[in-house]
Amino acid sequence: MAHLIFSEDEQRELREAARAEFPGNPALAYVLENLAAEGIDLDRGRDWEDLRVEAGLPERNAEAPEVA
Repeated sequence: MAHLIFSEDEQRELREAARAEFPGNPALAYVLENLAAEGIDLDRGRDWEDLRVEAGLPERNAEAPEVA
């Protein structure tokens, strides 16, 4: 896969956007700022099904509501 990294200008823009868009949620702003600084390692990505099993969530079925 790949490791996405951001240029210094992109990092600055992402940080500013995170602070502006999420002033009431500093935890989310922190996560977005951290992604801007460190990039995204796609090799460490995990499949939703693995996360679901790990969290002990039930299997998804047609009756389950869609959530975003």
